Amino acid sequence: MSDARRTSGARSPAGSGAAPRPAGSAAAPRPARQPEPWVRRVPWATLGAISLGGAFGALARFGITRAMPHPPGGFAWATWLINVTGCLLIGLLMVAITEAWRVHRLVRPFLGIGVLGGYTTFSTYVVDTQKALEAGAARTALAYLGGTLVAALLATYAGERLGRLVFVTWRSRREERR
Repeated sequence: MSDARRTSGARSPAGSGAAPRPAGSAAAPRPARQPEPWVRRVPWATLGAISLGGAFGALARFGITRAMPHPPGGFAWATWLINVTGCLLIGLLMVAITEAWRVHRLVRPFLGIGVLGGYTTFSTYVVDTQKALEAGAARTALAYLGGTLVAALLATYAGERLGRLVFVTWRSRREERR
């Protein structure tokens, strides 16, 4: 290390090629560090809407699962109800915000991804199936596995059809009156 660097305590960044400051000189102010380009492109408002909605959805799911416990090896009615109603609501929501109403750009991430994503719990569905199998209730596990899948798909379809019946009909009647 050179004597000038040793006496001033200043160090140049490795590989920067910057000359060391002479002893006793004042440090020049550093320019403000700019955030990385990817940080500027992150849709922070969207992520905030999803996070807030997810917290609400998860709290609703927690309340329902606490209100409807099931024994080991038993049919997980709470999780089934959550997933089926969540799929019905997703079907309704998608029709409402894509075909019937003009909404703020954060409504879909907040409600669809956040609230309903935090509310529905297909990972718990798999864990409940596994626990039923481990408890020796293979028939219950199979009924739960297939029943949830069929009911969730039918609920999504019903939500979409009901959404079209209600929201699109309501919108077209409203436009006729104008």
